[in-house]
Amino acid sequence: MSNERLITALADELSPVYRAPAPARLTMWWLAVTVPILALVTLMMGPRPDVLSLLLRPDFALDEALAVLTGVAAAYAAFCAGRPDQPGWKLLLPVGAMALWLGVLGRQCMSLSVSTQGGALRLHVDVMCVPAIAVAGIAPAVAMVVLLRHSPMFRTAHACLCAALAAAALAECALRLFHRADSFATMLVWQMGSVALFTLAGSLVGRAIIGRAQPNGLASHVES
Repeated sequence: MSNERLITALADELSPVYRAPAPARLTMWWLAVTVPILALVTLMMGPRPDVLSLLLRPDFALDEALAVLTGVAAAYAAFCAGRPDQPGWKLLLPVGAMALWLGVLGRQCMSLSVSTQGGALRLHVDVMCVPAIAVAGIAPAVAMVVLLRHSPMFRTAHACLCAALAAAALAECALRLFHRADSFATMLVWQMGSVALFTLAGSLVGRAIIGRAQPNGLASHVES
């Protein structure tokens, strides 16, 4: 077979090549699906009676903003992790956001413990946090898995870990709108502990799902 015929035969059998969406665009798609679903979950669970006054409090609004920042940074990092053209430092974006979030929560807890003479440090059992975050986080997690399966495959473990953190962070943001903790320490231990548990479990499950997936109609060509 001549070289010309070989090239023609190979070209005839090639599948169409599409550009993979940029990480920022995938993040916007994920938010477009996640935010309405979490709003619906909050309405179905029943918002807290004091939710409007809480959102006007600077400390509560800051906590919610940092939860959203962590979720968005983690989602962006997850989509960057799946692409060989993205630098590795972008995977550290959710680490910085999460550290800032935890630092602010810790400072607020210490301030409240002084003003309430240790009342904010009283720990109560709040087993509803785990299933509540699971319910709120399942849809964002599924949306993330779907988008990651249609993305280039690279650094799968990092992508799944960041994806699970993104879903857990936004689920925690929604949780505080319809679920009240008995004390600040209870919120830190049970709610943030549930975030950590959901992140770990989601990462393992997501890696098992995405690891078996093959690129579906997308090649390694990416947007600049």
